[in-house]
Amino acid sequence: MAHADLVILGGGSGGYACALRAAELGKSVILIDKDKLGGTCLHRGCIPTKALLHAAEVADSAKESDSFGVRATFDGIDMPKVNEYRDGVVGRLYKGLQGLVKSRNVTFVEGEGRLVAPDTVEVNGERYTGTNVVLATGSYARSLPGLEISGRIMTSDQALNLDYVPSSAIVLGGGVIGVEFASVWKSFGTDVTIVEGLPHLVPNEDEACSKALERAYRKRGINFSLGVRFASATQDENGVHVTLEDGTQLDADLLLVAVGRGPNTSGMGYEEQGVAMERGWVLVDDRLRTNVPGVFAVGDITPGLQLAHRGFQHGIFVAEEIAGLNPAVIADVNIPRVTYCEPEVASVGLTEAEAREQHGNNVAVYEYNLGGNGKSQILGTAGFIKLVQLTNGPVIGVHMVGSRVGEQIGEAQLIVNWEAHPEDVATLIHAHPTQNEALGEAHLALAGKPLHAHA
Repeated sequence: MAHADLVILGGGSGGYACALRAAELGKSVILIDKDKLGGTCLHRGCIPTKALLHAAEVADSAKESDSFGVRATFDGIDMPKVNEYRDGVVGRLYKGLQGLVKSRNVTFVEGEGRLVAPDTVEVNGERYTGTNVVLATGSYARSLPGLEISGRIMTSDQALNLDYVPSSAIVLGGGVIGVEFASVWKSFGTDVTIVEGLPHLVPNEDEACSKALERAYRKRGINFSLGVRFASATQDENGVHVTLEDGTQLDADLLLVAVGRGPNTSGMGYEEQGVAMERGWVLVDDRLRTNVPGVFAVGDITPGLQLAHRGFQHGIFVAEEIAGLNPAVIADVNIPRVTYCEPEVASVGLTEAEAREQHGNNVAVYEYNLGGNGKSQILGTAGFIKLVQLTNGPVIGVHMVGSRVGEQIGEAQLIVNWEAHPEDVATLIHAHPTQNEALGEAHLALAGKPLHAHA
């Protein structure tokens, strides 16, 4: 029976980050996964979808080239070639990750693991014990009760592997996954309709961002139905046929079910070993400890944001916690969020509604329109940067819409997490012309000294 300081069940973002950091800190590590190292993010999520989104951006550039004085033609999408490009990106990153794990002397065990004791994971009949056990088994693409995933009805897992561009698609769910696939398919030439039961697209974002995305999607010709719930779907050789609760009928080549992701914990032995659970989620305290001594949980199986970089942060945190470094806790609200559609939506901190709910009228808000930003004009993008501030206090929320604004989230999360005041950021110099400059301009305005903006 092999033993290590840490036995980690799950080799996705949270699991492998924990393994690498623990090994750096001199701990012995056994990392177990039934699939490829890197998990959903590398193989079926973040990386392959963003490769498709970049291909979509190239397609749009070709279509719109004439407006920039460039003579180019758009002849269509070669989906097998797009998939080859995507797989090349994934393959290179996968090879690099394998090399990293090997170089840190992490023992990687391939196979389906199950927690058979609070300190023991069994894989393929072999048992591995750890002074500490870290549960990191990630998430799966959810469906709705009675909605079977097969044929023309698919989740992102199947949609990623399509070798053709559908002529039409219905996307069930207007959250991150739904709006990203809608964006890709529209750029590729698909007629897309999004169905979202809540009142707005990307409903977890600040309402101003949701409304801006809806305006942009209308302009792009992406259809959406808001505030009406899905009722049923059937499929035949001609396509899928969707009925909404208000009686609306929708028809398309395929239906993408993008209603979120669930915790991948069923049949893992967690409950049998006394780990506290709630509707499949593993419950943890603010230091990511379960109720079972020596057992931690990280990433998508814990309640909260389902983001790869949250998984990375969780994994590093647990490794440092086990090593006695007492790392600082970062609340979910202060983790940056990016939706990589066109235009992008990026945010960190409290929305205006959340801030007013917590702080009443002690809140100031400012929106800087990207119309005043030189680089945004060059790129031909519209949007804004919205700041939410405690009156005469720090900035507690940054919300952005526009092409490539996700690249600005790095400074935004520093501003929020370091509790910077507008005056602190206003004194910093932002290079001209960049979109990053818009973040500086917004803080200049909120500090009472606007430059390329009206007071």
